[in-house]
Amino acid sequence: MATTPAFDIIFFGGTGDLALRKLIPALFYAHQSGTLNKDGRIYALGRKAVNNEAYLALLEERVKPRLGDGVDESTWQGFTDRIHFLKLDADRAEDYTHLAGILGCDSNRVTVHYLATAPHLFTGICGHLAKAGLNHPGTRLVLEKPLGHDLASSTAINQAVGQWFTESQIYRIDHYLGKESVQNLLAIRFGNTLFEPLWRREWIDNVQITIAEELGVEERGEFYDRTGALRDMLQSHLLQLLCMVAMEPPASMSEDAVRDEKLKVLKSLKPFSTEDVLTKTVRGQYRNGAIRGQAVTGYLDEPHVASDSNTETFVALQAEISNWRWAGVPFFLRTGKRMQERVAEIVINFRHVPHALFPAPVDQQAGNKLVIRLQPTESVRLHFMTKKPGDTMSLQSTYLNLDFQTMFKTPRADAYERLLLDVIRGRLALFMRGDEQAQAWSWVEPILACWDRHSIAPKTYTAGSWGPAASSGLLSRAGATWQEET
Repeated sequence: MATTPAFDIIFFGGTGDLALRKLIPALFYAHQSGTLNKDGRIYALGRKAVNNEAYLALLEERVKPRLGDGVDESTWQGFTDRIHFLKLDADRAEDYTHLAGILGCDSNRVTVHYLATAPHLFTGICGHLAKAGLNHPGTRLVLEKPLGHDLASSTAINQAVGQWFTESQIYRIDHYLGKESVQNLLAIRFGNTLFEPLWRREWIDNVQITIAEELGVEERGEFYDRTGALRDMLQSHLLQLLCMVAMEPPASMSEDAVRDEKLKVLKSLKPFSTEDVLTKTVRGQYRNGAIRGQAVTGYLDEPHVASDSNTETFVALQAEISNWRWAGVPFFLRTGKRMQERVAEIVINFRHVPHALFPAPVDQQAGNKLVIRLQPTESVRLHFMTKKPGDTMSLQSTYLNLDFQTMFKTPRADAYERLLLDVIRGRLALFMRGDEQAQAWSWVEPILACWDRHSIAPKTYTAGSWGPAASSGLLSRAGATWQEET
């Protein structure tokens, strides 16, 4: 793979959890593979008055162990030589002037400002960057979710940021879109005559998209209690995955061609009426239980969570897309914390054969389905019916398995690594456009409003389960069940 252009990448929030867990390791892997230009510098910004040596010691303690046992010392040293820590108070204009003096004014050099901070700081940071001369034609701005709390706050942030940066400079990141298996979904759909004719209402019975986590809210109780699963996961990750499944073939793989088709899907989502919210959505909140045999506390006992909180840690809903390709096909979306296992997957359930020629299998739900696993491992499984060994014509379900780890011997970039490289190279296709984000908020807001207006409290579920029983009822009314095999 060709190296990137020369760059400076500046992490606002460089001492934060995201930078240490995801961003710095992602750049290390890119450095290790030789993908980063030798003239590439990494700046970590933070409010703490620590020197560069102390920050590198923090990386040695917090980041290096995450990279595995095979880290070559000379490679690590070469990587850390790129890194510089700078003290910066996001509200102090003079700190940005100092930053500008360090970075210089080379307008031909790619400069990436990555805002891994609280969203309420975005507007001020962008204004200070522009006033300090840190916005030039080679500047890119990366915004981490959540981008606002609702449509109004999201619009306000986008408008404020838009005073200083053009849409072509703004990279709204959703790391799920950087996963190899998600991008392979496009290859499966649009690169194979086997699937494209079947990818429509005549042949698909339902679609299920699940992002389940074993973890609770951890140290994010204060943030999460203001946010909830619908805002945190569904309006971003799950809707983006839905768009990738349901979009029409773009005219090309150019950034706006892909994002135009995703926007069409969001605009085609059937709005929720009050009746729909009451019958086609499920809110949940985990209570005490066990994960892998270890007792865990309920949500209301988590640190910094209100004891009477109605915040949902689980949400499931049935969505419909009102267009020619998907009319009548239910899309079931589900996400939750403290679930039975950590898994993210897309399941395409095809319709059953019109005439049962063979004896019915024991599993009445068995049939043709495509299961695209995003985590913890990435794979694609095609399930189909075969003859059971023996002297009868009974059927059984089996599958063809494409395991990415065993099939592809070349190293594969992780999601953040791929997306950071795309930012440096100026590729926008895997990042949300502002109108996409606004449309997503417009669709989920009636759900939030109805929950609030009708005081719909979350149903409790035991930590370590698959969520409230009502979630299974949502599918059973459509003659379906959740895919829960491992």
